[in-house]
Amino acid sequence: MVINYFFVVIIGLAGGVAVGSGLVAFLTVLGIVPRLTQLSKTKNYIKLYEWGVVVGAITGSWFSLREPLFNLSAYFLLIIGLFAGVFVGMLAAALTEVLNVFPILAKRVGVVEKIIYLFMAIVLGKIFGSLFHWIYFVDR
Repeated sequence: MVINYFFVVIIGLAGGVAVGSGLVAFLTVLGIVPRLTQLSKTKNYIKLYEWGVVVGAITGSWFSLREPLFNLSAYFLLIIGLFAGVFVGMLAAALTEVLNVFPILAKRVGVVEKIIYLFMAIVLGKIFGSLFHWIYFVDR
């Protein structure tokens, strides 16, 4: 019985190390956080961004291992969803900017002068998608 728990702990630890290493490699090699601060013109707050990523990863891991139940109003969930959507949208925009996906796509499609609309559509789509998720699925 104890041996089974030991193997579960080892497998869980190995999986966590693998996923954590992938996340760190993703964030450092691609330079997502510095690019995000550059896009949002908030380079003075780069330490807060880094701590936000660390605290968010730890908190997300903790909540994924537990099943917390919060009795929050829909208005508070709206604010949480808005912040989550802004973060995911800006992270997606920074990632695509780093990888030069949209400049290449815009050149091929012929909409180089309208690329800001493409970025804003994706960011707003992520925001509204997160809001929909938080309001519709989380508060049930």
